Amino acid sequence: MRVPSRSPGQQPGPPATPTAPARRRPSGTAPRRLPTAEPDLAAYRAAVAELLVEVGALADATSTRARQVLIDERLREPALAAVLDATPQGLIGARETLLLEMARYQPNERTSARDLTALVRIYLLSRIDVLWWQDAPTFVTDDQVNGSAELVDLEWLRRRDLLRFRYQEQPATMLGRAARGLRRRLRPDVTPRTAGLLFRRARREVVALLNDIGREFTAAAPPATPPLWVTSLVRSAEHQYRLRRLGYAAMLPSGHCLGYSVDVELAWFERFGARDTLAELLLNRQKAGELNVIDEGQAWHLCLAPTARRRLRRAYEAEMGV
Repeated sequence: MRVPSRSPGQQPGPPATPTAPARRRPSGTAPRRLPTAEPDLAAYRAAVAELLVEVGALADATSTRARQVLIDERLREPALAAVLDATPQGLIGARETLLLEMARYQPNERTSARDLTALVRIYLLSRIDVLWWQDAPTFVTDDQVNGSAELVDLEWLRRRDLLRFRYQEQPATMLGRAARGLRRRLRPDVTPRTAGLLFRRARREVVALLNDIGREFTAAAPPATPPLWVTSLVRSAEHQYRLRRLGYAAMLPSGHCLGYSVDVELAWFERFGARDTLAELLLNRQKAGELNVIDEGQAWHLCLAPTARRRLRRAYEAEMGV
């Protein structure tokens, strides 16, 4: 079946609201000069892992000052500084943001940052997303996500059996939320415990990536394992702020707000003996330079690398017959 090259179901009329323009620089500010050599991401990830051990040793409430000194010193090390200084915030901005996130941190049942160590890991590794896609425009509002021609409707594709992964939408009404809660009580493990997608839309490259991972996971997982399950896709910055107010570890800027990041369920697949299979598959793709992967506990965050974008766009067009 042939899939149109624009978002399915779009009606004639005024053009859809475009995505937000790329960020504006303050008047009189010179553009950031990026280093000529690409930062060593393997060295960066290794340095983050070493830093997390030290942060974990200073986890108690009385070590606030010691943690601040540690962060201040370690972020200046070459392996970490090379990546952070190449992001729009720069090294100093990244340092100040991380310290502010740590100062504001309050553990709760919703956040994927179960402790300060997890918060630091999520923040620092998510800077790779920002480094990769710093020139991409942000989806600022919900309307921009819903109206963008850069995104396709997943439900339209699902009904035509063109997706190799699953998802569920957030209930839109009180009745829907009540029905979801009842199903969870009656059959608590039939699906992952996730709020679901607010936006059932995604970039074409991301659909191709998830289909590719989904096929590989199905082939490698034990028999009767359910398909790959996606818990989050594109978000608006407006929604990202809503998540922050609710206590989620929703970092800003975020690859989700650019449309190039997704979250996939990991913990639920433990009951099928397939969690480690999926984890290994994702980490192998990171080693190959196709993804940035962040372990967020129940779900893992993935960000598509710019170098894989063209190949995956061609794969989408070939698979869908565009």
